Amino acid sequence: MDMDFMKRALEISSRGEGRVNPNPLVGAVIVKDGRIIGEGWHEYYGGPHAEVNAVRSATEDVRGSTIYVTLEPCSHYGKTPPCAELLRAKGFRRVVVAMTDPNPLVAGKGVEILREAGIRVDVGMLEKEAQKLNEIFIKYILTKQPFVIMKSAMTLDGKTATSEGESKWITGKESREYVHRIRNRVSGIMVGIGTVLADDPSLTARTEGGCDPVRIIVDSRLRIPMTAKALHGPGRTIIATTEGYDRNRYEELEELDSVEVLVSGKPGSGVDLKHLCSHLGAEGIDSVLLEGGSELNWSMINEGLVDKVMTFIAPKILGGCESKTPVGGDGFPGLDDALVLNGVEVTRFGDDTLIEGYVKRGDNDVHGTC
Repeated sequence: MDMDFMKRALEISSRGEGRVNPNPLVGAVIVKDGRIIGEGWHEYYGGPHAEVNAVRSATEDVRGSTIYVTLEPCSHYGKTPPCAELLRAKGFRRVVVAMTDPNPLVAGKGVEILREAGIRVDVGMLEKEAQKLNEIFIKYILTKQPFVIMKSAMTLDGKTATSEGESKWITGKESREYVHRIRNRVSGIMVGIGTVLADDPSLTARTEGGCDPVRIIVDSRLRIPMTAKALHGPGRTIIATTEGYDRNRYEELEELDSVEVLVSGKPGSGVDLKHLCSHLGAEGIDSVLLEGGSELNWSMINEGLVDKVMTFIAPKILGGCESKTPVGGDGFPGLDDALVLNGVEVTRFGDDTLIEGYVKRGDNDVHGTC
């Protein structure tokens, strides 16, 4: 039954997707005499933690009960008081934790507080599932760099558009709906100027009650048209350029309240992507969905900035030597140099197939930076 209750805690934790960044997704379930008497999740950034919401929702006194929490209860004062102290004060008999806090400054301290109070604490129930749920948080809290997901959609023969440039739509409705759910989950979405000029995307999360990510456009010469949808949608837009930018366009963009122009890189050398990612992390953007195009995808891979790859494959064949592929650039010189994915999973969305995995960072690495 421990596993069933922790599965429930993991399930409800996902309800905070898109609203808690850069905090973790956390769920909590309170059980007494084998019955769930309360449950809660971290609902929004700065709001009460999952444990607090679970206690508030309890239908009877929680004293002597067990609480299942997907992440170690916090031990420090932040935007809210420590949850470990709350659980101690409320008289919980047992606390079951999926994973400890990855922050080395606080890891294990919440568990220590509870055990010192005489509360039984069990750690590691569905730990891998909890770690995957918070793969974004884990990287961000350890590095202050965004977790980068490279997403692409292609045909069976590896094409992202026809020889004439038509790309809507490669994949089916189910795949596209899932992508919008991912957009709702992350803090930012990044594309190159080529994608903007070719498709004029809105770069929003079209999900009911969803949150739109910050739009990040890599545009080394500020060629973006002032009429581009990405400049006028809800939320913010960050345009990363170089010192060789168009001065007139820069002044026009600066007049837009929702647009920030970041100068990063020398003329002719392209945008400094490592500097860009550090800037995003410093602004609290903990995750980025990279949607290309092919040259930007290659540059991000080549700079070692991609953590996870998600490729949707549609059962179609386009052909064409000039048709675009997901990753361009110079490419790796040999098979031994190729980017390798670990922890690979395959999922069906209608007729499409999603293959996803984590970029291998070392011989023993399974989940990339996680």
